[in-house]
Amino acid sequence: MVFMDGILNIDKPPALTSHDVVARVRHILPHPRVGHTGTLDPFATGVLVVLVGRATRLAQFLSGVEKEYDAVIRLGFATDTGDFTGNPISGSGQTADATPAGSWSEAEIEAALQSLRGDIDQVPPMYSAKKRAGQKLYELARRGEEVERNPVRVCIHVFEAIKLGGLLLKDNLDGTFDFRVRVVCSSGTYVRTLAEDLGKRLGVGAHLAELRRTRVGDLTVNDANTLEQLKTTVSEEALGTVLISPDAALSRLPFVHLTSDDVRRTLNGMEVEVSEADWTDSEVIRMRDADGRLIAIGYFNASTRSLRPRVVIAQEK
Repeated sequence: MVFMDGILNIDKPPALTSHDVVARVRHILPHPRVGHTGTLDPFATGVLVVLVGRATRLAQFLSGVEKEYDAVIRLGFATDTGDFTGNPISGSGQTADATPAGSWSEAEIEAALQSLRGDIDQVPPMYSAKKRAGQKLYELARRGEEVERNPVRVCIHVFEAIKLGGLLLKDNLDGTFDFRVRVVCSSGTYVRTLAEDLGKRLGVGAHLAELRRTRVGDLTVNDANTLEQLKTTVSEEALGTVLISPDAALSRLPFVHLTSDDVRRTLNGMEVEVSEADWTDSEVIRMRDADGRLIAIGYFNASTRSLRPRVVIAQEK
């Protein structure tokens, strides 16, 4: 078996954890080195960026990109997990002095959305993979423990309504209303928390009923492959048709072509001079050979006009 290095755009199915998806990809290929760039909740679906082989070294450069989601926020009550898999929180229904549930005007809803756009502080939910003293928060939450969490600054670029059949709200006829939204946000944003905060603005408990990640950086769900499609592709020995090269996955980064001597220096972790470069200090740069093959990711040193390799991807031929 000849192992290949690259990135897979996987359409994660519901009910599987991100770790489950990685395990299945490792079994399908098979390849001993498989990872992902960011956890997607088990109930959620959509783009999961999976790294294969030496591309696993690139996680730090792919995990902080912008993300986009389609979500359904259920207005009516909150849950202890922030999504439909949790238990309803007692007393999380309608606030006494708020507009009656389902009677909000478009102006009221738009004002609530607007208040959550831009740079905001979010408190990570207890049911999250963030760690406190080496333990994941959801492990503490499952034991009934709740700890103080520091707010995190995130940016909500887009938070807008998507009308369902021409209607802003879908009446579920059980005292709850579904509100579909599109979210474009910075890495680290919790859409569950965004849903809960929207409910607070409208004076009612809220949680996520659906979540689908439609984009991670330049990778969209329209180009994603299901696990079954990946299995078929591998059986047809056509993995190269869906495996994105490390260089292509980092196309947003500037690049430089190295001489053969500079390639050798880079492979040995040594600095190379790039005197004609016009980058900012510490800017992240793709270091490629004359054929366009990604050799390494380097950081630019403006004072010495040189690049120091941070992560070497290629191997000596």
